[in-house]
Amino acid sequence: MAKPCSAEGMLIMTSLKASGRRPANELLQKLSSADFALISPYLEPFDGAADRILHNAGEQVDTVHFPCGLSLAAFVVAIDDDREVEATLVGREGAVGGIVSHGFLPAFSRITVRFAGPFVRLSVARLEGEKRQSRTLADLFSRYADCLLAQLLQATACNATHSIEQRAAKSIVAAVERTGDLLLPLTHERLGMMLGVGRSYATRVIQTLKTEQLVETRRSALFVKDLTGLQNKACSCDTAVKQHFARVMNGLYGKRSSS
Repeated sequence: MAKPCSAEGMLIMTSLKASGRRPANELLQKLSSADFALISPYLEPFDGAADRILHNAGEQVDTVHFPCGLSLAAFVVAIDDDREVEATLVGREGAVGGIVSHGFLPAFSRITVRFAGPFVRLSVARLEGEKRQSRTLADLFSRYADCLLAQLLQATACNATHSIEQRAAKSIVAAVERTGDLLLPLTHERLGMMLGVGRSYATRVIQTLKTEQLVETRRSALFVKDLTGLQNKACSCDTAVKQHFARVMNGLYGKRSSS
């Protein structure tokens, strides 16, 4: 489970509260001032290390986690040949845990920190209590739950119809858009999990992208040399998700942040 925030993280959160600034999570930033004031006293920061488990499958979900800044969380699903497949990524545009099910049901998948960084978390019971007090707060989270479901449905369709290369380009572009960084802590193993393939297959895909001058490999990382080229190579699935976010949430997904 998530470790408590470091002294530095607590100092950052104290500074944010004192200055009136919000954590670098776009869902929290989209709340009205009144709605943010309802939950802000109960937001707890912590440092999310890569591969740290936020919820295991089967556990009761009692906490909502909000990735901030460059952090990314992943829904990871076990399949019957002892492999695990990443269903989707969630970054600073959203939240994981207790969003769709309201936290009163066990988690179906594992939720794992994929890219390390800061998070804030909130008790599901507290969020549900404040949603009962504010219709606008409840509405915003309901609309986000709809968008998250759309993201998962589109990922299912993408995995069934598009090539590994298209999906790899899409996943790398999505990570860049969420983090705002062209240097991604993305290993061959991690890309393989994102795509549902073995390390050797992921290595071949990366080599293809390198040959096409789209990416470079760095130590335990991937550097995007040609973002436009990757966007052209990717399937249109993330575009469809962004369009849904635009209609339902007035943007949010894939929006660059200066935070």
